[in-house]
Amino acid sequence: MNPSAQAPSREPGNSPHLRLGLSCGDPASCDTLLGERPHLISIDAVTIPREALQRMKAVVAAVERVVALPAYRDRTLRHAAGIARFDPGILGVFIGYDFHLQDGQPQLIEINTNAGGGMINAVLAQPAEAPLDDLQPYEDRYLAMFRAEWRRQRGDRPLHSIAIVDDQPAGQYLYPEFLLFRAVFRRHGLDARIVDAADLSYREGRLRDGNHPIDLVYNRLTDFMLDEPGHAALRAACLDGAVVLTPNPRAHALYANKRNLTLLSHPHLLHELGVAAEDVATLAAGVPATVEVTPELGDMLWNGRRELFFKPAAGFGSKAVYRGDKLTRRVWQEILAGDYVAQKFIPPGRRANRHGEDLKEDFRLYVYAGETQLIAARLYRGQTTNFRTPTGGFAPVRVTD
Repeated sequence: MNPSAQAPSREPGNSPHLRLGLSCGDPASCDTLLGERPHLISIDAVTIPREALQRMKAVVAAVERVVALPAYRDRTLRHAAGIARFDPGILGVFIGYDFHLQDGQPQLIEINTNAGGGMINAVLAQPAEAPLDDLQPYEDRYLAMFRAEWRRQRGDRPLHSIAIVDDQPAGQYLYPEFLLFRAVFRRHGLDARIVDAADLSYREGRLRDGNHPIDLVYNRLTDFMLDEPGHAALRAACLDGAVVLTPNPRAHALYANKRNLTLLSHPHLLHELGVAAEDVATLAAGVPATVEVTPELGDMLWNGRRELFFKPAAGFGSKAVYRGDKLTRRVWQEILAGDYVAQKFIPPGRRANRHGEDLKEDFRLYVYAGETQLIAARLYRGQTTNFRTPTGGFAPVRVTD
């Protein structure tokens, strides 16, 4: 078991469900939604040594410096979709860095754009003595992030309206978080709404929800390049610079395409890109070796599959990922024909919950402009994080010395 020892339980009279209900602005509806998602929030908190957290932050800082290099951007955008080359000057909110701990050493498993859970975990992170409906300081921190994105593209023009956009948002598992964000934006005087991407229109130079113009879109779509027909209005408005879209396709291409891990995990490629020696060493220690799956490497990867984890390069949410030791020949042929990377398998940490049940854990750092805003954990059983584990789900993290 890793250093995440038994953590203190939450106060029963100040439960995370109660906090979430009061924070979302619609306690009754939110309570119903949470009841339909019984494994969204864990019954436990998780601890992590401060040294391990500092190592995670060092990996994040090294990645951010690499991403800022023109040579890295040229390399990653060379084969990206055309829309990813459009640069409106923004950074992308809620870049998520996901780690496993191996003998106390953090290993960066992947990077995600539009990483979910930032607001839910802000609620969970509040100390028990804080007022139940108080989201400070995260509320101010997150709002400042969205305003910073707006200023990067729009300068001093006032921000009036924000749309939280997804496909059929009310049916999304993290819909309670959409309600939380809407409540925060509205408390700060913004016209905030939750919108199905297919209901957006682009006319008269403005992106609109019905007759309501939208200034900024908080993008929760997993169609990262906006290729689907139902996203045509959003795509056109984005390319015309008629809306601030965050995170956008460029952010996904620079950070979240799994193929980028083949650069970040190989010292000789990093040296070729002009990465500083200190950052090369940090990434070599903190990013598991990753290679593209190609027919030329097929025999080698199949023979070494038990030590590997296979992921689609543009995948998300643990969809179509496979542990090598569980592969069948049929699935292997699909991987060879698809767009996959093979990553050295780093098992997640394990811990016992308050009932003595064994759970796996991983850690997520929510990052903006290179700064870590929040760390959270996910507890689960099975091959991947799944929010289907009794007593599992998002868990707050307590840092120990």
